[in-house]
Formats: sequence, C-alpha cells, structure tokens
Amino acid sequence: MIAVQLYTIRALLQDPSSLGGVLGRLREIGYRSVEVAGLGPAVVDRFGEELKRADLIACAAHVPLERLTRDLDAVAAECREWHCEYVVVPSVPERYRSEEGYRRFAQEATELSRRLKPSGLRLVYHNHAHELERFGAQTGLDTMFSAATADSLHAELDTYWLQFGGASPAAWIRRFKGRAPLVHLKDMAVDRGNPVDAEIGEGNLDWMDILGACRDAGTTWLVVEQDNPRREPLESVAISYANLTKLTAKLGWGG
Repeated sequence: MIAVQLYTIRALLQDPSSLGGVLGRLREIGYRSVEVAGLGPAVVDRFGEELKRADLIACAAHVPLERLTRDLDAVAAECREWHCEYVVVPSVPERYRSEEGYRRFAQEATELSRRLKPSGLRLVYHNHAHELERFGAQTGLDTMFSAATADSLHAELDTYWLQFGGASPAAWIRRFKGRAPLVHLKDMAVDRGNPVDAEIGEGNLDWMDILGACRDAGTTWLVVEQDNPRREPLESVAISYANLTKLTAKLGWGG
C-alpha cells in the first residue's frame, strides 16, 4: 500500500485553517494513508478529525527518541487516535552514533517496545546514512538490529540514504525480510555534480529491483518521501504517486 510522509509537505501543515484542504488534496492525488511528521503545534489537536474527514488513515508516526522516552503515554494516545500501527524513531542523537551507542539504543528500544505493546503499537527505526559507518566488520545499522530482537525493533529502510551511504537499497531490504514493514521511497538525482533527492522515477535508482525487494521482504507500506522537494511539494508527491503506481502495476503489485 502507498502512503506519503507528511514531512515532505511540512510547510503546508502549520495553519489549522488550511489543514483540511491539504489532506483533501492528498486524497485526490490517490493517497489513502499518511505517515505523520512535521505537523505544526497549532494543528496537532485537529489532525485526527481532519484526517478522518479527508478519508485518510495514518499508518505510522515519526516521534523523536527524546519525546518517546519522556512522554510515551501521550505518544501512544496520539497514535491510537490516529489509528497508527507503527511508532518510528526517525534517527538517534549524536551521542548514540558509536558501536556502543547503537547497542545501547537497541537495549532501550526493547524496553520502549515492551511499553508500547499494550497499545497495539510496534516500534520501528528509520535510517539515514550515518548508521552505515563501520565499526570493525559491522555497520552501525547491523550492530543496532543484531542487538535487538526482531519482535522488539522493526526497520523503515530509506532508499535514498542507503544509496547515499554507498549501499544497495534492494539488497538491504531483502536482508530485512519480515522485519521491514515500511520503506521510505525517494529517488536520487544529480544536480551539478551533487546528489539530491527526487520524485520517484525522476532520478537514477533501480525501482524495479527496489520494489521487487519490497515485495520479497513482505513490506506493507511504500512511503513516498522527499526531504527537500525542488518543485512545489504537492506537485512532487503527485508525480511520485503517479510514477509509483505505474511501477507497481508492472510488477503486478497493486498499491
């Protein structure tokens, strides 16, 4: 199933008076689900109501580790209101970015997962490129996930950041078979010699291989994202949706 990461359109999610119209536009494009991030503080209280009015669901929510640790009950209550199934840690703070730190996070994730379970929520970690730094024979990402049990920590692998870090997105997705319920899809293009994130199908990633890997791995949610769209954000997510639906159709995999 195809979802859109709201961080992509975060600039449009700050004003309560326009929230309903923006969510309605996502539904018109074809999206049926969103991943929550980037909401302005003024719109949080209205988000659940407007989401329902737009006939959308929230598959997951990104929550900083500090807030999850400090205010887990409130996070769980928000996610229940939005009908999320997954709580995603978007990154770990700098102090965790060592072999010992990734192991420490895995231990903390086990406890957070235990506390989220009664609310029907599962804990997920979203990678950037820094987790691909090697500490001896293993990357930080290897260390983190080998130190946490499969039922306590799932992965939201990010195609752009894996490629940026010199790894194969499809290979990593296949390695996480059964443990990658969400995958962030964004393309990588080159602009004057520099890598930039791009709409799906507008860059250089091998999407047939990546999407085939998602299917092989049992991924449930294909989450469209761009950190910094070079077009108007709603135009970008519309391009990605149109291209992604064509690609999944070629694979015989409906979204």
